[in-house]
Amino acid sequence: MPSVITRQVAQLGMCLLSLSLFCAAPTAAVLSTAAPDTAKPTVVSAVSAFNLLRQQPEDPTAVLQKLAQADVVYLGEIHDRLADHQAQLAIVQALHQLHPKLAIGMEMFQRPYQAVLDRYLMGGLTEAALQDQSQYQKRWGYSWDFYAPVLRFAKANGLPVVALNTPTEVTRKTSRSGLESLTLVERRFIPPRSTIVLGPDSYRDRLQQIYAEIHHGRSKSGSFERFFQAQVLWDETMADRIAHTLQKQPETLVVVLVGQGHIIYGDGIPARVSRRMQATRLQPLKQITLLLNTDVSEMQSDRPIADYLWHSQ
Repeated sequence: MPSVITRQVAQLGMCLLSLSLFCAAPTAAVLSTAAPDTAKPTVVSAVSAFNLLRQQPEDPTAVLQKLAQADVVYLGEIHDRLADHQAQLAIVQALHQLHPKLAIGMEMFQRPYQAVLDRYLMGGLTEAALQDQSQYQKRWGYSWDFYAPVLRFAKANGLPVVALNTPTEVTRKTSRSGLESLTLVERRFIPPRSTIVLGPDSYRDRLQQIYAEIHHGRSKSGSFERFFQAQVLWDETMADRIAHTLQKQPETLVVVLVGQGHIIYGDGIPARVSRRMQATRLQPLKQITLLLNTDVSEMQSDRPIADYLWHSQ
């Protein structure tokens, strides 16, 4: 199985070609046997879990119980890997049984199209209309069948789905010209500039290494800086939406479907959610990160890449 860094480099390379960072590139893969929308979850008997903090296997049933007690659960995917999407559906189904007050955050939809998502969930749009009106194929591009089962489950059970992502046009302009080039109109769907933190150094260093690999060491510092700003903007926008959901619905468990690059080591989205929630919560925010079907044996670090590895059998 490819390592997480190998898959990150491959996905990031495709995204750079389309001038959007850690974004989706269209794929021809189709989910031929999607998990049934209303099936009883069989996640516990079909998976194994590994606790990266304790460096030992853990009973998946116990892990699910812990996830149900969290505020935010991140299900880190490789976008074109079918097994990851099947695992996401099974985990969402299981968590809904344990914690019915659930919201699903999705990187796959951009913020201007939240109203379109809401109309679909209320029964006002077909799936075809949702794809068309959210410009799904243009703005995300991976097979609809990867994500449709989760959306159907949300609709059937009255669960909110939150569009997390930055508009493509804004991300691309940032990657070309930097954050300061954005107009007031372009800033409508991103957090205020004062709340966007361009760090930490560990995140910058890791992305710079990946960026240098893609450009074979021939990239310019200014180009990387704009690239880094665009990546941080993406993370900050999604973190802002997650934090807003928690503030508006404090009893809700937010389950986030997102690419692994946004959550490893907690530097991308999780740390930015914590920063936003510090002033509004008396209790510490509990966030748990899972990497799905991923081998991290090549990783060398003094801190875990995530909380859990979750492998489909």
